[in-house]
Amino acid sequence: MAESSMKRNEGDSNATAGNSERPMKRAKLGEQSALQGVASGVQEDQAEMASFEEDEDMHSYQEEQTRPSDLYLDTINRAVLDFDFEKVYVLPDGYPVSDPSLEDISYVLAPKFTAQSIASLSSPSHLLRLSYDLNHEPYLPGYVGLNNIKRNDHMNVIIHSLLHVPPLRDYLLLSNFHGKEPELLKRFSGLAKKIWNPRLFKSQVSPHEFLQEVNRASLGKFRLEQQGDPVEFLGWLLNRLHKDLGGTKKKDSSIIFKTFQGELRLETQQVVVRPDSGLKEKPRFDIDRELKTSVSPFLFLAVDLPPPPLFQDAVEKNIIPQVSIHSVLTKYDGKTTQESAGQLRRYKCQRLPRYIILHFKRFTKNIFVEEKNPTIVNFPLRGLDFKEYVDAPLDNASTAYDLIANVVLESVAGTTRDKENTVWKAHVRAAGGGGDDEKWFTIQDLIVEETRKEMIFLGETVLQVIILCDLDGAWS
Repeated sequence: MAESSMKRNEGDSNATAGNSERPMKRAKLGEQSALQGVASGVQEDQAEMASFEEDEDMHSYQEEQTRPSDLYLDTINRAVLDFDFEKVYVLPDGYPVSDPSLEDISYVLAPKFTAQSIASLSSPSHLLRLSYDLNHEPYLPGYVGLNNIKRNDHMNVIIHSLLHVPPLRDYLLLSNFHGKEPELLKRFSGLAKKIWNPRLFKSQVSPHEFLQEVNRASLGKFRLEQQGDPVEFLGWLLNRLHKDLGGTKKKDSSIIFKTFQGELRLETQQVVVRPDSGLKEKPRFDIDRELKTSVSPFLFLAVDLPPPPLFQDAVEKNIIPQVSIHSVLTKYDGKTTQESAGQLRRYKCQRLPRYIILHFKRFTKNIFVEEKNPTIVNFPLRGLDFKEYVDAPLDNASTAYDLIANVVLESVAGTTRDKENTVWKAHVRAAGGGGDDEKWFTIQDLIVEETRKEMIFLGETVLQVIILCDLDGAWS
């Protein structure tokens, strides 16, 4: 760098002496118009400066000024460039640099996508299109690590889960936000483009800029340095993005509602204790009494897990309870009742969205601690049928869903929640693959590993994103 500075100083002194091989420095952008006005009224001894403004000379000057050798662009070491954190811009003379040799750097800063370039991101053919970073290490665009700057792994798993939902992903990749759009929307779009960028210098991305805006927009509720709940972050982010996209309470008023919003019917009735009922008899709906019915929209469905055994012997402590996903989804069959605050409730879906987000409620609070339910949920990777959980499905319409993202936690054994020692991971299906060649990746911050699909069932699932399939099994 010192040698470059010496060469620059020598060039300046030679220019002063009148025998420089380099042209004079271009005037700053803000000064060019002023120079043009002054040049028309100057004396003859300034004719040389006035002639500098002639079109032919200016064109020649610009061509020479933007040569890489003139601007020392050939000395840029791309391996040490870091676009992950806040950027520092240095414009020595106040004018923009435009040179074809910088195109790869510009693309890393602001990747551009077309409908044609993203058409195959959800097909198995995407798995064959490996990219290579500057160290010639292969990576698969979209399946790259995210920096855990301090304690933001609970937000990283939500970022990956949402950016592997094709409609939302494609909307963000094709977006061109550069006006008065909210800053959170711009930064989330920019992060999506970096994650799916096929020309990264490093096969990892930092969500730092986006999460800084999350901290500001949430008034400090979601911070980089504090472990949090991914479900709370997901709920906040979906509603905030819907609002920033101009969404209203109307159906399909934003890409968020078009993708995730369904409708749920809720029936409620006051609990009445009959004198002839036994102590063990559960309250049930009485068709002869008033029944209140309401329909409300939802962005995800909460699923309750059965409580683990209160008392266990030495052998049972090593046995983790397991349930099937259909046994916990009976909450939405329109028949199973739940009692809460003196009311009986039962639920059933009125309209299924294209993508369903399931939240498995693992954490409950009591007076002393926050408890964790370690129950394992067994679920199919493909063909989870919601026919029993929706009212009057359309004729010849599919109600089967495939899993595309699965968020799990790893923590210390026991039923007490320990946020500080909790690790969050995301399983994501690779490019919609299926059958014997189906591929899944486990992403934990910077670690991206292909995983066997049999391993996906072993974690304590907290969130799932499932996609509606056609009758022939293809994603709709």
